[in-house]
Amino acid sequence: MPSDLFKKGISVFTKRQTNILSAALILMVTVILSQILGIVRQRLLVSVFGASDTLGVYLASSKLPDFIFQLVIAGALSSAFIPVFTDLLAKNKKEEANKMASTVLCLGLLVFSFLGSFLFIFAPIFLQILNLGSGFSPDQMILMTNLMRVILIGELIFLIGSFFSSMLQSHNHFFIPGIAAALYNLGIIIGILFLNKFIGIYSPAVGVILGSLIFMVVQLPLVREVGFKFRLNFSFKTVGISSVSRLMWPRTLSIVVFQIGTIITLSLISFIPQSGRNYVIFDYAQTLAFAPIVLFGQTIAQAAFPILSRERHNLSDFRQTFLTSFNQTLYLVLPVSAILLILRIPVVRLIYGAGQFDWQATVLTGRTLGFFTLSIFAQALSYLAYRGFYALHDTKTPLIIGSITTGIMLLLSALFVLSWEPFFDKLAYNYQDSIRLIPTGVETIALAFSITSILNIALLMFFLNRRVGGIFNKELFFLPQLKILISAFAMGFALYIPIKLLDQLVFDTTRTINLLLLTGISSIAGFSLYLFLTWFFNVKEASTFLLLFRHLGNWREILGKSQSIIETKP
Repeated sequence: MPSDLFKKGISVFTKRQTNILSAALILMVTVILSQILGIVRQRLLVSVFGASDTLGVYLASSKLPDFIFQLVIAGALSSAFIPVFTDLLAKNKKEEANKMASTVLCLGLLVFSFLGSFLFIFAPIFLQILNLGSGFSPDQMILMTNLMRVILIGELIFLIGSFFSSMLQSHNHFFIPGIAAALYNLGIIIGILFLNKFIGIYSPAVGVILGSLIFMVVQLPLVREVGFKFRLNFSFKTVGISSVSRLMWPRTLSIVVFQIGTIITLSLISFIPQSGRNYVIFDYAQTLAFAPIVLFGQTIAQAAFPILSRERHNLSDFRQTFLTSFNQTLYLVLPVSAILLILRIPVVRLIYGAGQFDWQATVLTGRTLGFFTLSIFAQALSYLAYRGFYALHDTKTPLIIGSITTGIMLLLSALFVLSWEPFFDKLAYNYQDSIRLIPTGVETIALAFSITSILNIALLMFFLNRRVGGIFNKELFFLPQLKILISAFAMGFALYIPIKLLDQLVFDTTRTINLLLLTGISSIAGFSLYLFLTWFFNVKEASTFLLLFRHLGNWREILGKSQSIIETKP
């Protein structure tokens, strides 16, 4: 009996998901696990190395390897491989689909190996040319070079695992790829715990290799089960390769623009005093801000992508699927944004409050997080908007929009850091009691990031509406979002009032247990009001999620009722 129950439980996660909401919920479970392990990883890093220049060197060392990975494989998988592979499967051409998949993997490994080897050999030159070390000493630059070489090996293995994930998602398998991605963090944690005393800051870099191996191996059994057999093939004449090539080059250029923007941002941070420490603060604040983006925005977009790809010839179904996913994302991400904005300091203290992460670092990370939270909704919705274009086999429009907004972000960041920072510093010093939201230093880059993220989603939605027609209408688009937005604003006030009263009158928040109680009570009060208001305003998403959580045991039946809207087409 227990074994039968276990098998049934496992089958729930390993079977194919047939609608967006069920797939997204499965993905959310795995993302939550990944984020828990990610928090443990980040906390271990600051516990061992502190918010120091050494940790800043490690974080900076991963940027160029990640750039190569994104350039070679991420663009192909996210914008080109899944739509083409899905089309071939829908036409019952499984053999051709698997042959095309083998070719994509072979070409990806070949290109990455070539570029990675070049970067491995000439790493010091590349780092100097890109001015990554303008705020680092010569010894720190040598350390950054060596760390980058170790991480490159892990990225090569991670490439194979990412390919497996995209293939399984095309077959509507989401749990195993998600759990494998979560276990990637476990590899880094193991590296830190067991190797730190022997190799110091190299321990998380070695952990990247271990995590990548786990990420790849966990997916192998299911990859075999779906019938994929690897074949060594480098022919560009393989069915589907020309389509993948045509679709991926604009996405690859988009990634180049974004990654160059990331590297330039790192260079701008190096102009701020204590650049290594500031980079740690920027990275940790961004990690917290990205948590709800990945949890809700990426998961729903990921689940919707194969379905949107199948519906590109039926724009009425495409619009309905997109709007349903859009509203679900917004409904889930706005309340979490409000919590992170109002409770930013307590959240940073609870998650990163290790011995070497001092109060000054906590406050600056919290303030930086506050400016990131202004655009969490925009970044989450951008995942869906980009995949809407990719499903329509349009990768050029996102390239143009992304290039423009990235350029604006860099200009604003440079202006804030190099020109306006002295003005901001003086203003904040003179009026720090009355003007607490004035950004200084690294916070200004977070502000520039948020401004351009909002501009980015506005442009994406404008051109997507022109592409498919009919997304913008009062009943289906503007009215539901307005109700959700009003509820989120009210939730913000419901969070702010109790945290101020309890912090000053009841709890001594220097103790962790009191801090947990404070954030817990405030969050429950805010969430309760948000759920009530969205239910009162008759927001459809509120009814769906309330019904799901009230009758968790009948979740299959509840999800099945939503299939009339978002079920995949044969």
